[in-house]
Amino acid sequence: MHEYCPPIHVDSEMGKLIEWLSTYSNDDPTIVATWIHHRFTQIHPYQDGNGRVARALTTMTLLRADLLPLVIDRDLRIEYINALEAADLGSLSDLAAIFARLERNAILQALSVDADAEISHQQSLTSAVIGSLADKFTKRRVQKLADLRRVNSVAIELRTRAQTALEASFHEIESTVAELGPVDAFVHSGGSDRGNAHWYKFEVVSSARAAGKFANFSEDHYFIKGSIRAGRERLVFVVSFHHVGRELTGIMEATAFSKLESYEGSEDRESVGESFIVCSLEPFVFAHNTKAEEITDAFNRWLDSALAIAVKEYGDRL
Repeated sequence: MHEYCPPIHVDSEMGKLIEWLSTYSNDDPTIVATWIHHRFTQIHPYQDGNGRVARALTTMTLLRADLLPLVIDRDLRIEYINALEAADLGSLSDLAAIFARLERNAILQALSVDADAEISHQQSLTSAVIGSLADKFTKRRVQKLADLRRVNSVAIELRTRAQTALEASFHEIESTVAELGPVDAFVHSGGSDRGNAHWYKFEVVSSARAAGKFANFSEDHYFIKGSIRAGRERLVFVVSFHHVGRELTGIMEATAFSKLESYEGSEDRESVGESFIVCSLEPFVFAHNTKAEEITDAFNRWLDSALAIAVKEYGDRL
């Protein structure tokens, strides 16, 4: 005779089952799987399907713990039924022993190790487990690095916003200095996705060093460049988005600098004088878990201050 929960109490008993399960997250997953398997069969008020659903719950619990699903075949039926009856009387030990043995055998099979030859092949098994462990750590590291590199998408979004702002500002500057003669102005984006991430490496390193930081060019680098030439004077304004630190940290910063170039005449192509100015008093820092839309206003204010310094210096040259 199998006694189960009266149907009127199924809803509340299932609620308790889910509540209790959430409190066992730090316990041995094989024991938790054993408990939920038996506990569910005590609640499930149907003549058929109890075992199949209970075994599905067992599989769910084991998979959540990165273990393997169990298969209870016909050869284990008598032992399995006896273990369930023992559990009905208050002892889960026999059922837990069956599940632990099946899980062990599943792991050995997954590692392509013959369970019957485990002792004679102990060294092979150990090596296989170590290899599996190393693969697990490698996957974790790959995932962690991928998470940290999500900061690149934030940098690209900020570069897009910076391009929009620079195009508007340089158009305004172009209109203002047009009386000096022909004006050549443009805004250009660059970076690892444009094949020119190496541009301005020296200037970026210098501006990062001025802020006491290390610009990591082993990771992706992005920039936006605005240039305007009126007569004999040209302003090149660059905002760099680069990783900070010698190791990948998931942190990037934006720095800004300008180059003022002088020419002999308005038709000259080679400058005869150049000066370099760090325009960002402080770098603008963001991380891999930063959302671009949440820092847009702060970034726009930072960019406006940096560009104002560059334009002021350029205006003094004109």
